[in-house]
Amino acid sequence: MNDSLILRTSAPLLLWLSVAVSLFILLRGHNAPGGGFLGGLLGAAGVLIYAIARGRAAALRLLRLAPVSYCGIGLLAALASGLPPILAGSAPYLTHLWAFPAGLPLGTTILFDLGVYLVVLGTVTAMFLSLVGE
Repeated sequence: MNDSLILRTSAPLLLWLSVAVSLFILLRGHNAPGGGFLGGLLGAAGVLIYAIARGRAAALRLLRLAPVSYCGIGLLAALASGLPPILAGSAPYLTHLWAFPAGLPLGTTILFDLGVYLVVLGTVTAMFLSLVGE
């Protein structure tokens, strides 16, 4: 791998910029286009740029968990998003519940979108990191 001073220096900035935009798109997906899938892809792109600039080991240290762990956590979050209506006995599985505290629409769909975000982030990151060498 050729070391590029510009890429190596700008990689952390690009990573956090990518993560910030991906979280904005994740939260925006409630009421507008975007959501977990697109946000997860943008977050994984930031991790990929960081891995290319700093190496696979540095990217894995940054993630703190194995990418496959993010897939599992995201899958559990997406599955758990459908449980509140069943536990309340009011509706079938994956019927999302909404609350409006202070006029802000919050629902179980954000938990589902977060699960999709983590699954996509983990899957794409695992695929990319398997291709990036030391």
